[in-house]
Amino acid sequence: MKIVFGILLGIIILMLLVVAHEFGHFIMARKNGVKVNEFGIGFPPRAIAWIRNPKWQKGDKTAKKWLRLPKSEWNKPQDTLIFSINWLPIGGFCAMDGESDADKRKGTFGATSFWGKTKILFGGVVMNWLVAVIIFTILAFTGMPQFINNQFYLKDDAQITGEGITIAEVIEGSPAEKSGFKPGDQIMRAYDLEHNTTTIVYPSDVTTFGAEHAGHTVVYVVRRDNEDLELITELNDTQAEYVLGVSMTSGQTFIRSTWSAPIVGVGTTLQLTGETFRSLGELVWNLVSGVVQQFSPNSEVREAGQSAIQSAGDSVSGPVGIIGVIFPAFAEAGPTNLAFLAALISVSLACMNVLPIPALDGGRWLLIAIYKLRRKTLTKETEERIVSRAMVALLALIVIISILDITRFF
Repeated sequence: MKIVFGILLGIIILMLLVVAHEFGHFIMARKNGVKVNEFGIGFPPRAIAWIRNPKWQKGDKTAKKWLRLPKSEWNKPQDTLIFSINWLPIGGFCAMDGESDADKRKGTFGATSFWGKTKILFGGVVMNWLVAVIIFTILAFTGMPQFINNQFYLKDDAQITGEGITIAEVIEGSPAEKSGFKPGDQIMRAYDLEHNTTTIVYPSDVTTFGAEHAGHTVVYVVRRDNEDLELITELNDTQAEYVLGVSMTSGQTFIRSTWSAPIVGVGTTLQLTGETFRSLGELVWNLVSGVVQQFSPNSEVREAGQSAIQSAGDSVSGPVGIIGVIFPAFAEAGPTNLAFLAALISVSLACMNVLPIPALDGGRWLLIAIYKLRRKTLTKETEERIVSRAMVALLALIVIISILDITRFF
């Protein structure tokens, strides 16, 4: 039952994120004088629709702004905006008038300026980033879960809660045992005798602090039975087998901010945007290098190539993996973790749509820009041929990834 609930939540959240993306296109289209024929939530077949009343004017209390569009009128062209809710909950759409770059009729996408097209095409990307900033800002204020090393926050305005770094084992005769460490202690902070404090969030923080202060006397602040204790510790030097002498486990940590919450929201979005592009670069490199290595006569090189391809496959999830596995797991972990996942996917949608793939926003912009620089006309036929072929390739890739997801799932 929990899996089903997680899947339903996943479908709804993904649909809302795509609708937000399309709403970004909608806003920019209207601001740049482009007529929007229909804005839809979900994909057809249509369930219900309203049409903007052409007789309504601002401040008019005698007429309704939106009128229910009868089913008998659905297939007839309308002069004003249609808002629809559709049966397939797989996103949304913003249907503009004359979406081809070659259509120069007044009020069409093609007739607007190049700068106008740029704002319209990247309006959805900006909206996804904005959604992520809003979610991360709220999470920063209520308690941001930590998922990556060195996750962005301001130390001067941070209250750390949660399970944190817990001591699992203390090595006999180690500096940790001599100073009074016990299994179950949570390491909260550490500082040297000059009181240069390090806040402990990750096991790597403990390791880094120990390496920087090896051979010196330091103080660790540990939490034991809801009481904070200061343990004065004489660390081993770097030539010893260990510096502190503990093994650790990492529970989930939350960092709450107050006045810096908006800054953390923007900073986390920028940080995860960079991480997303870096991961995409690694994925492409592993895939390309892995394929190239398959042609090597050296068996070891071919095996390394197979490992690179496997790594690329393992780092990607399609709709099946996201909805069927990731969302149920995060839903079970609680609403805070689920909100973080929604913001992370919103960042991913923004990054993906920036890529120069003709089926995506960034690719369409690049295609229009290339023809503008060449001073050539991008005909409707040429644009549709390039975009449709890219879309087929993208759909084929999604199918392959979904098959891999199903294989991993079972």
